[in-house]
Amino acid sequence: MNTLPTFDGDTPLVPANQLLKRGERLLEPDVYRIQLEGRPAVVKDYRRYQGTPLSPIARLLVRHEAKVLRRLQGWKHAPALLGTLGGLALGMEYIPGDTLTASVQGVSQEVFDQLQGALARLHAAGITHNDLHGTNVMVSAGVPVLLDFTSALRWPRWLRNSPITRQLRRSDMKNLVKMRQRLTGQRPSAEQAALLAEPGWVLGLRRTWKRLYRWIKRQG
Repeated sequence: MNTLPTFDGDTPLVPANQLLKRGERLLEPDVYRIQLEGRPAVVKDYRRYQGTPLSPIARLLVRHEAKVLRRLQGWKHAPALLGTLGGLALGMEYIPGDTLTASVQGVSQEVFDQLQGALARLHAAGITHNDLHGTNVMVSAGVPVLLDFTSALRWPRWLRNSPITRQLRRSDMKNLVKMRQRLTGQRPSAEQAALLAEPGWVLGLRRTWKRLYRWIKRQG
């Protein structure tokens, strides 16, 4: 049986020369690769917020993403959770490959078909990703793997058909269609375009926000 390594209090965190992404924005973690029991793993590290007023929020982000990944454990379209450390670091399976954005050989229609199926499966489980873009999808041996579930939400059954949940599912699918069109040239079908069209209440909220934003700028 191929068991996963354990990420716990005995794990040495040495990000030197293995940094994948420096957290520069507010509550953005450092992301780096480490060797864990002889295998590569990825760490999202919020420890720079330890002892600061933002520490409780960083801990909440770690706990939230770990909970989502735990629910998706064993699913080939999400990295496996390896554990958390001190409430401020999250260990995950390392996924080799290229992101959709960085792929130099192009992305096949088959990959997008798989991604569409994966997204439908995620939505059927009551989960919306809410941050789907080219750098959050890794293609590993022809299989798309969704990354970064920090913004993901799992909705209870009684809320899964609410207007807000439907809009978030629609937003996930719109981002997928945009990526497919940009990277493969495939335009959405008329049926897809109709399904992804923004409802009136969303357009109304956007118009209201734009008017409010322009008013606030004039006051300044």
